Amino acid sequence: MNTVAKDLQSLTLELEPGFEPRLKHAGAREAGSSTITGSLTQRIDAIDWFDVEEELNGYGCAMLRNLLGAQECDALTALYPRDDLYRSRVVMARHGFGRGEYKYFAYPLPQLVAELRAELYPHLAPIANRWNEVMNIDVRHPTAHGEFIERCHAAGQLRPTPLILQYARDDYNCLHQDLYGEHVFPLQVAILLSEPGEDFTGGEFVMTEQRPRMQSRTEVVPLRKGDAVVFAVHHRPVQGTRGVYRVNLRHGVSRLRSGHRHTLGVIFHDAT
Repeated sequence: MNTVAKDLQSLTLELEPGFEPRLKHAGAREAGSSTITGSLTQRIDAIDWFDVEEELNGYGCAMLRNLLGAQECDALTALYPRDDLYRSRVVMARHGFGRGEYKYFAYPLPQLVAELRAELYPHLAPIANRWNEVMNIDVRHPTAHGEFIERCHAAGQLRPTPLILQYARDDYNCLHQDLYGEHVFPLQVAILLSEPGEDFTGGEFVMTEQRPRMQSRTEVVPLRKGDAVVFAVHHRPVQGTRGVYRVNLRHGVSRLRSGHRHTLGVIFHDAT
């Protein structure tokens, strides 16, 4: 998928009645296993990024199975009470965002969070640039995340955006978009740090897509502990009869029925 022609060809993917997206996985273990192999860099490099791009082009999201191991997930969850690591705490009900809460990390980011940001970005930047090209958006993203952050900071977007979200029974997250400023990287990643069916029930990751003159389409992503979903922040390109057009996407989390759920959000642009 190295040319615009191939991009447009991949953008013609449409859902057939009864068709299930394949949602490819990365890593060496089966979902739910406690054993994971390779460094984080090796795991990310081993992902079939061609397949990820196909999923993103077709559905606006793609799963990265087994991105983190159980111990890594537990270590991140254990950081949530550490208020010294965060720049702010948001109680969703106070702002009409839903129920539950989340905290934005301060700089310097924890090592694993910083590595995820730096290691995932170079694989996503080419996809973001191809999307912008076919949507006639002039912005091009640099190959290294550090260069992109320099661009954000030069525009006054200085506040880090990686965050951990915490949900309890009856908590949920309303459909939304994480934009934060002039410079927006069009893809982001959420990693589930808790095990559905054991730590919590309910609480599914949900996306909606609104195409012009059509009813919204919903995508429910069946994450397990350590799985990630990469998804469109704002819009994605779709091939229509008169060329490529943009569709609008929002994401959220359905109501928890029981237990507690933690998620790491990896947003690649900083906030004003």
